[in-house]
Amino acid sequence: MGLLKDLTLEMARAVVNESEQVRVEEVEGASMIVLELSVAPGDMGRIIGKEGRVANAMRTLLRTSAAKDGKRVNLEII
Repeated sequence: MGLLKDLTLEMARAVVNESEQVRVEEVEGASMIVLELSVAPGDMGRIIGKEGRVANAMRTLLRTSAAKDGKRVNLEII
């Protein structure tokens, strides 16, 4: 598993109630890595957060981590 995928899994599992239903799919393109995060329907509000704060914080951490390796990353919550 990739470092970014592991980081996303750990962050999401720390926030949600049903951590066993957290799934992350990594799609690597030519210039960008797309991480598709899916959680239980009841945890969707927790993973997005008030006004999107939790999701934006996760995206910021992922971008910072990816930038160290000269990569770009996008987190999509499905």
